[in-house]
This record gives sequence, C-alpha cells and structure tokens, in this order.
Amino acid sequence: MNLDFLHPVDEEVLSHLKTLHPSCLGRKISIHSASEFPDLEEVQIAIIGVYENRREQVRKKEEFNFNSIREAFYNLFPGHWDFKIADLGNIYPGQSVADTEFALHEIVSHLLKKEIIPIILGGSQDLTYAQYRAYDLHKNMVNLVNIDSRFDIGNTESEITDVSYVGQMIVNEPYNLFNYVNLGYQTYLNPPEEIELIEKLFFEAYRLGNICEDISLAEPLLRDADLVSMDLSSVSSMVSKSLKDQPNGFDGREICALSRYAGISDRVSSFGLYNLQNLDSQFSSSLLPAEIIWYFIEGFNFRKNEKNISTSKNFLKYKVPLDNEVLTFYKSMVSERWWVEISPCVNNKLKEPTFLPCSHQDYLTACNQEIPDRWYKARRKNEL
Repeated sequence: MNLDFLHPVDEEVLSHLKTLHPSCLGRKISIHSASEFPDLEEVQIAIIGVYENRREQVRKKEEFNFNSIREAFYNLFPGHWDFKIADLGNIYPGQSVADTEFALHEIVSHLLKKEIIPIILGGSQDLTYAQYRAYDLHKNMVNLVNIDSRFDIGNTESEITDVSYVGQMIVNEPYNLFNYVNLGYQTYLNPPEEIELIEKLFFEAYRLGNICEDISLAEPLLRDADLVSMDLSSVSSMVSKSLKDQPNGFDGREICALSRYAGISDRVSSFGLYNLQNLDSQFSSSLLPAEIIWYFIEGFNFRKNEKNISTSKNFLKYKVPLDNEVLTFYKSMVSERWWVEISPCVNNKLKEPTFLPCSHQDYLTACNQEIPDRWYKARRKNEL
C-alpha cells in the first residue's frame, strides 16, 4: 500500500485525545499520526477519510468536517469488542478526480486483500465507483446495497457524477455488478425510466415507506451485500438541521439500524458513508455519522460466520413444493436467520448451489404457493 496516499489525522484532533476518558474509543484504537502509521497486523476495521466532491452535480459546501466527526466518534465508548480498529487518516484531493479515485481504489483493494474492512468517510457519493472497482481483482461478481433516496443510474453516456455512478457500474467493463439493491428510494425523486430499468435488470428497490414500516426487511438484503454505500442525504432533514437535502427520509434510529445490519453481515467487506460535506461545523451535526460508524462496528462484533450452510449442523432444512419447483429453505438455529437455495439446472449457469439470504416471510410466501420475489429475481439473473 502506498502510504503517500494517506495523510495523518489532524493534530488538533490528536490533541483532543488527551482530554478523553481512558476507556473512550479515541484512546483504544490505533491512529495515523505525523510520527506513526498504525501496524495493520490483526487490524480488522480501518477508517479512511476522502476529501473529494468535484464530481458532485450540484456543488454544495466545500467544507469537510471529518475532524468533528472523528472527535465525536473518539468520544464514544466501545462495546464488548475484542478486535483491533485503526484510523488510517485521510486521502486529500489529487490533481484530478481520477487521481483521488485511484488512491482510494488502491487502498481499498489492499485492505480487502488483507481482509480488513474499510469504513470510508467520503464526500460525493460517486466515490462508490472507486470502492466498487477495488473488487475487480478480488471477486468476479459483487453485490451492492445503496442506502439512498435516488438510484443514481443517471446518463451513462456522460461523465460520471454523484447521480450516475451506478449506471457506470452497469455499462463499464469488467461487468462485475451482479446485484444492485436500493434501500429507501423516493419515487418522486427518480425518473420513471430508471425505475423500469431496475425491474428489467432484476435488481431490487425498496421504497422508503416500506423500509420504515418494517426495518427488518433490510436485513437479508444487507446480508447478501459485498459493499454498502450509504448517502447521508437519505436521512430526513427533520432529524438534523444541518442536513438540508430532503424533508422525508430515515430517522436517526432507522439509519443506525441499517448500519448495524450492514456490520452484522458476514459478507459485507467495505462500508462507505458519503455526502458528509453537507454537514455544518457544529459538533452536534457530527454525532449522527459518528453513531452510524459505531453501529456498523457493533454489528461486526456480532457476526456469526454462517457461511457453510449446506454442511453445517446448525441449520434446519425445509422443502416447499410448488407447481414446478421445490424450494429448499434453511433456518439457522444460532441466529434464526433464513436462506433459500438456488440450485444448478439446465436453464442457469450455476455450477453448484448458492444460498440466497431471505426472510421468514419469504418461507411463508412459498408455503402459500407463491414464488418469493427475491428468489425469482436471483434465478432470472443466473439464467443462461
């Protein structure tokens, strides 16, 4: 990893550490200072700030209050966490946006190789594209969950922006995007043709009202993600006066619950929190991002490592016959979470069974002789 890309945490933040309680996070984690870079041995989570928003379609504040967010996060107390966390400092804007993206790509790729989960504190959300491209050398196909009021597909024939990066993922080689899930979209903020495209590509999108009505709907979706991109503008401006984008959106408790679901997923290997340049300089405005980070790490602490579903003795198996299919469900006796099997057949390109995270409701739907929507879309994406 090229350490020249990473700059130390500002001295004013480091001097703040001396005032903290000995048990606070700021006194427990390794922090990149002017004199020392953290030893990454045994580190499992790394925080990175990225000062970049030049591709934001509607330019907002130029200020990045990562110092205030860090101070708020350092002030928090850890849970019963028995793993190492490091703050690797910041990536400053390169001569071009491509330079900044290259630096982020290289750092995330290096951390993925070392099985360290990066938490990216970013400016405009187009940085998600560099986060996604970091997987090119590590996974052939990846799943993205975008927590956002917009799909961000945009015009794929124009230059990438913060509202078109998902479209670039779809059309640019290598084609590694297997599934895209949007959590919290608001219909009146998205062109009808983008909503239709989501359906045609068998991607998944859940309206804000559906997720707010039952936040647990998001858990199996985040359990199936490789990378998560969270736009802070998806939070209602009623929650924080510093977030001026939307009157409707998630509240503080809901956005933290989504962050915890992302952390608890055995599959999620990078987490991006974007549009932080929208915050004002008040310390109180930094508390919500700090708590979002805390809840992701708290979720990570409770991972169950439930990956070997077909061979583990900790799963109950249920077969549900439908008209032309027999769906096989698995329920964990440890976490009580559910999966449904997608089996190889002559009509798909699978070489071995895959296990799609689902909900108990999906199982009940199948028992009522209806094919669960998640299973159907995943099956169609795997067809030859």
